[in-house]
Amino acid sequence: MTAQSPRVILITGATAGFGEACARQFAAAGWRLILTGRRLEKLQQLQSELGGAEQTHIEAFDISDRSACEAMFEHLPEGFAEVDVLLNNAGLALGLEPAWQTSLDDWERMVDTNIKGLMYMTRLILPRMQQRANGYIINVGSVAGNWPYPGGNVYCASKAFVRQFSLALRADLLGTAIRVTNIEPGNAETEFSMTRFKQDSSRAQSVYRDTVALSAKDIADTVWWLVNTPAHVNVTTMEIMPTQQANGPFAIFRADS
Repeated sequence: MTAQSPRVILITGATAGFGEACARQFAAAGWRLILTGRRLEKLQQLQSELGGAEQTHIEAFDISDRSACEAMFEHLPEGFAEVDVLLNNAGLALGLEPAWQTSLDDWERMVDTNIKGLMYMTRLILPRMQQRANGYIINVGSVAGNWPYPGGNVYCASKAFVRQFSLALRADLLGTAIRVTNIEPGNAETEFSMTRFKQDSSRAQSVYRDTVALSAKDIADTVWWLVNTPAHVNVTTMEIMPTQQANGPFAIFRADS
């Protein structure tokens, strides 16, 4: 794949945040889009704004539903079936409680979305890319996959999976023209925290208070740059944090003397 040839990008979790920003960036450059998400009305709105059905194909389903993922690939319309780039963006964090207090339902949903959904989409698209000897898979991981924090528990673990899965894909695909990149954003101001805190706007806003976080456009610019690097260049892992964020020292518990 070269910077001149790609025409179709499949973006999961396209209804907000990084996914929506990437959809707008690629649509503006004339790409055809396949946008997936659970919110049909938002997908329809994006389709209307981004060139209509001729440029943007939408699929509303839950990424953790394997049969729905399979059905989507089986019924892609002409002009969208040959996907050049898969952006595995769908993902979420739920809660920030310590492990013994968190909800098992939340843990399962994070595993189903962040791990299983990414697995399904990748496995289903790879034979198509292999057949064409062409393609690029970009996974949206997180700095949480490298740097754990209190309350991160399963979210951190799910993003560590994304990192290792991306590296293993690179090993499997060595010698092919298919590229793989894992993007690892840090603090970014999107709907992420509203989802994590279940629409508690006060808690969500506190995450970004008195700091300058990454924006969805920052990540869209990064994805656009990656896709337009030469075909012989593979950026394996890219960790991106705002200037006002850094990993800190190890924590040490000191009992009262």
